[in-house]
Amino acid sequence: MRDQTLETLRRRIISLELAPGEPLSENELAQELGVSRTPVRESLILLREEGLVHVFPQIGSFVSLVDLGRVFEAQFIREAIECASLADAAPDAAGIAGLRQILKNQWDAESAGNIEEFFRLDEDFHHELLRLAEHETAWNTVNSAKAHLDRARRLSLIDTRPVLTLIEQHTAIVDALEANDPQGADISLRIHLRDVFEDIKRIQATSPGLFSDGTVPRPTRRTIARLT
Repeated sequence: MRDQTLETLRRRIISLELAPGEPLSENELAQELGVSRTPVRESLILLREEGLVHVFPQIGSFVSLVDLGRVFEAQFIREAIECASLADAAPDAAGIAGLRQILKNQWDAESAGNIEEFFRLDEDFHHELLRLAEHETAWNTVNSAKAHLDRARRLSLIDTRPVLTLIEQHTAIVDALEANDPQGADISLRIHLRDVFEDIKRIQATSPGLFSDGTVPRPTRRTIARLT
């Protein structure tokens, strides 16, 4: 029960359903999830260790702000692993067809305005690149490091970067792989991964309170409007 509660709360934080800075009530979460307070309390402790929740004595628990230091660290890890893996990627026709099917599904998600589905397919695309390079197990390392990065990416999909741009960047990577151009694929992937930094700058200009430089300001309990 705790593992299920942990996964649900983690997903809701990363998807921004629980927004940066939002207060968390053990009682309300337990009632909403249909569990006792114990798995909620244990999950919040584990999420605090991951940096996704902050607990303040006598005030309460809050969803953490997006930690820029963790974003930069995760981006470094992700770029190092994913770009290095491309050197070993030589997908056959079936591999290219699989990537292009993901691209088609991304177009369909964009046409339907389904950001949640697009984000899932974005994860599938990058996971598949590692699988085709026979480095699929490295995805666990990438995935475990990028919770704060994923929240920044979600914010970019809401506020700054058109989904079509992401699909075009994915297409450039696949085109280079199909043309047996690993250098072109590497350049396209690096550009794609690094664009999140420009997105963050634009989001900070309008919503600086969503981010943290590593310091944790003492909050006051209040209702936070959820992002849409």
